[in-house]
Parts: sequence; C-alpha cells; structure tokens
Amino acid sequence: QVELVESGGGLVQPGGSLRLSCAASGFTFSSYAMRWYRQAPGKGREWVALITSAGGSTNYADSVKGRFTISRDNAKNTVYLQMNSLRTEGTAVYFCNARVACEDYWGKGTQVTASS
Repeated sequence: QVELVESGGGLVQPGGSLRLSCAASGFTFSSYAMRWYRQAPGKGREWVALITSAGGSTNYADSVKGRFTISRDNAKNTVYLQMNSLRTEGTAVYFCNARVACEDYWGKGTQVTASS
C-alpha cells in the first residue's frame, strides 16, 4: 500500500532554514508528480509546491516562491522541501501528497514552527 512518511520539521527562528523529506513506498515513485501542502493552526490545508515525475518542472504558491525549493531523488523514492527565509506565518504541519490512480495519499505530516 502507498505510504508517505515526512520528517525534518522542528523549531526555527524567523529567517532560518529547514529541509523537509518525504519517503515514499508502495507505488512507482518515479512515475508520479509529488506535492507539498501545509496546514496552519485553525486554517485549511494549503498547497505549497509541486514537482513533476522526473523533476523537470516545479511550481510554487506565491506565498513561498523564491524562498522554498522542491526537489526529488527517484533513486531514493524521496521528495524534499528546502525552506529558506522562514516566516512566522510558515508555522504549520507540512504534508507530502501523491495522487495515484486518481486517489490522494497523505503522510501524517511534520510540524514546522518559526518563532523567536
């Protein structure tokens, strides 16, 4: 079965950096686009970034463009989110997402807190 496991979250000061990872299993990872979402306290889930199956194309929400970078390693079945210049409004649980056979799969998420 499809499994997604996020890691790398933590507490960081505003302006700092973190790198999130999402390890995938149970499907042919290299055949599917991958996405990152986030959910801040009291708010709905927000799309953050997308990377195509071979990694040749990426897209970002306006709120993170120029500060976050999505990448993937198909040999390791892992997708990454490098987050630089983190802002307090970036405090959220971050989830990776795969759409396989028209079904959405989610990990349990990793908490990112940007606070001084």
